Amino acid sequence: MKLTLNYSPNFKSQKRKANQIKFIILHYTGMKKEIEAIKRLTDIESKLSSHYLIKNNGEIVIMVPDVYEAWHAGVSSWKNYKFLNKNSIGIEICNPGHDHNYKKFSKKQIQSLKKLIKFLIKKYKINSKNILGHSDIAPTRKKDPGEKFPWEYLSKFGIGGWHSLSQKTLFRNRRKKIILIDKKTFFNNLSKIGYSVNSLKKLKKNNFLKLLTIAFQRRFRQELINGKIDKECLIISQNLAKRLS
Repeated sequence: MKLTLNYSPNFKSQKRKANQIKFIILHYTGMKKEIEAIKRLTDIESKLSSHYLIKNNGEIVIMVPDVYEAWHAGVSSWKNYKFLNKNSIGIEICNPGHDHNYKKFSKKQIQSLKKLIKFLIKKYKINSKNILGHSDIAPTRKKDPGEKFPWEYLSKFGIGGWHSLSQKTLFRNRRKKIILIDKKTFFNNLSKIGYSVNSLKKLKKNNFLKLLTIAFQRRFRQELINGKIDKECLIISQNLAKRLS
């Protein structure tokens, strides 16, 4: 891997133990220009950082050494973990994001990301299912890395979880309505997968559950993101609950 250094001052000064690192959290930078993203992540006033940044050309930049907490996850939760900075490595991928003409990630970016994650999984013995998106751990606040991120492709290399359902089965169940008890089952499945089904913020329950459903769809049903739970969402959640819980 080709690595360059551009250290950020934004990290917790106390070192952590290697066995505290349980997760890899993936982000997009969400800024129009790459240089602006780098400037923000290295600006002491921004109070933001990540351990790694992947540039548009696939170059990997080290911003915070793994032994320190970078400030990338914020208010977040997954399974029994809260505020995941202390237990995770953050990787930012240069992409303008949803607010600035969101685009596909480049092949060079994904190839570099694949190499980096496989290295980190081996080094810290990270479980593949603990490779998550920012929107997974903060569904009310974040959309990244978004529905154009190739989760299904990366899962074939042991990076992140994915379901085992065929496209034919998925399409056959798309937009099929479900009953109230099925919706309860859906959220129970999300809890088994790792999503927090209780809001960390004071949001109305219906608003929170819709945002949670959208986060699930951005990750596992990228073709249709509407915040509505149909039979397709239900069977994906059932499949994942068995595979990932």
